[in-house]
Amino acid sequence: MYTGPKAWVLHVDLDQFIAAVEILRRPELAGKPVIVGGRGDPTERAVVSTASYEARAFGVGSGMPLRIAARKVPDAVILPVDAETYTAASHEVMASLREQPGAVVQVLGWDEAFVGIVEEDPESYARAIQRAILERTQLHCSVGIGDTLVRAKVATGFGKPRGVFRLTAENWSEVMGGLPTRELWGVGPKVSRRLTTLGITSVSDLAHADVQDLVTEFGPKMGPWYQQLGRGEGASVVDDTPWVARGHSRETTYQLDLMTPTEVAEQTRELVNRVFEDVAAEGRPVIGITLKVRYVPFTTKVFTRKIAETQDREAVLERAMELLKKVEDRPIRLLGFRAEMSMPAEAREGHTPTRSGW
Repeated sequence: MYTGPKAWVLHVDLDQFIAAVEILRRPELAGKPVIVGGRGDPTERAVVSTASYEARAFGVGSGMPLRIAARKVPDAVILPVDAETYTAASHEVMASLREQPGAVVQVLGWDEAFVGIVEEDPESYARAIQRAILERTQLHCSVGIGDTLVRAKVATGFGKPRGVFRLTAENWSEVMGGLPTRELWGVGPKVSRRLTTLGITSVSDLAHADVQDLVTEFGPKMGPWYQQLGRGEGASVVDDTPWVARGHSRETTYQLDLMTPTEVAEQTRELVNRVFEDVAAEGRPVIGITLKVRYVPFTTKVFTRKIAETQDREAVLERAMELLKKVEDRPIRLLGFRAEMSMPAEAREGHTPTRSGW
């Protein structure tokens, strides 16, 4: 039986990345519950960006309102978000990955990336990655090993913190079969609930589900894709093609609710201008816009429309003002605006991976 080098996908995920970067700057915080979010003021409207493992033990998680997190952990150290510092740390991590022999690196975000390798012993390679990142940045990471991107991504969760775990076709059913579908990468609470209505509660159920039932519920594209997730199947090649943004967006949570149409219009105009600065730097025309509105207390509506291709700021602003006509006259706590751009020819041909925003 051949046991030589073969292709593997590694998923490298920094452990409690943002909190870890803050602790490097403030070593006295090691071992304490640390929460990072907003401007670091729990009396303001903001959400948790990340929390240290000590804070997570109290039920604090990303996206939780900061005030609730502070209530759960009264003695937590709450710090403001420092995006520039996290970006710099992330660049060092990714540079370290690219220096590894034979590595093809696909960056997923600040704190994670896929690494494609051809190796006989992927565990040893993964440990070498951990050592290289730790030596260069003093940050710890976990590494999932898989024969597909899905399996590598899911495997990382079993390796945390600071560990290595392999998940392949051979052990997928044994490890994942009995777990609820929400444990899968790409299956959130809403999809999990919809699967439950079909009698699908576990990963094994999903893997063996009638694909026609899934097509009826989720459509001809997503139905088979969810079944593929249940089996851990899918792409197995890491793509290091540079990422091309499909659009740019900005949003603001207001400390005082917007109470009048005039206030809403003014703030929308400001968001459009800020987004257009990002769009102008890309040099690609806008082809669609989205307005996100969060009413008091916490009801969110999203309004979207395609527009005639344009690089004119005033034209985009005019279309945004037209979308405002759909907004209800009631207190608003958050506004967001997104501009979708046309894609370069190579991206339209499928050579460049893209990621959407909210």
